[in-house]
Amino acid sequence: MSTHDKPAPPIALAIAGSEASGGAGAQTDLKTFQQLGVYGCVALTCIVSMDPKNDFDHRVVGIEPQVILDQIEANVGVHAGIDAVKIGMLGSLPVIEAVDEALGRYALPTVVLDPVLVCKGQEFAGAKAVDDALRSKILPRATMTTPNLFETATLAGVEEITTVEALKDAAKRIHDQGVPNVLAKAGPSLGTGTALDVFYDGTTLEVLEVPAVGTERVHGAGCTLAAAVTAELAKGATPLEAAVTAKDVVAASIGMRGNIPFPYVYQGWYSA
Repeated sequence: MSTHDKPAPPIALAIAGSEASGGAGAQTDLKTFQQLGVYGCVALTCIVSMDPKNDFDHRVVGIEPQVILDQIEANVGVHAGIDAVKIGMLGSLPVIEAVDEALGRYALPTVVLDPVLVCKGQEFAGAKAVDDALRSKILPRATMTTPNLFETATLAGVEEITTVEALKDAAKRIHDQGVPNVLAKAGPSLGTGTALDVFYDGTTLEVLEVPAVGTERVHGAGCTLAAAVTAELAKGATPLEAAVTAKDVVAASIGMRGNIPFPYVYQGWYSA
């Protein structure tokens, strides 16, 4: 077989931040894509490095919106077609506006939004403006969104979520805002003894559970799940099929240990 006869894999674009340790962000997206048989490409939105001298707080350096647009333009120009897009950390109003422009200009299909919200309820008004822009500009473009428990509550407009029934209701509320598919993530946080998420597409409401791998927060688990969903959608899976596979990928990937006070992920442990 010549190189020209090899079948091309699906192609997924991650629009996300770089996380230097490799445990989250675009690095995790690329590793997840590769493990699932999808060619990954990236448009970086920011550079994140944890500070070992300051309790591993995140240091974030933004990337100019025009540079982000240039990266997206390059990926669209290089590849024969982008099959799915995963959107992670955007972080500022100009970046959100740039990504919104690119999604429209290139008619990028099958958008998975992992909605990284910056406002925790106490910050200055600018943080809320960023989150509002994410909700008004990027969320309506999403084929599927994968919010964590805090993000689910925020997007659904509720104070908190403490039960599975409340999580189901919140997923429905987000769907009613125009998102075709919602995968609302609770993980082990609801005390079910499992890693529990809720999938809703307007018709099907599924509680997805796998055995919990500990009770600690896991660095990169959310990125891995959204990237796995993106990869499976790029390969032609249904949203529910993609969600089920993604949960298996995350469960298999948990277990790396280093100097940070919580585990992180290695997608190489997953095999279909």
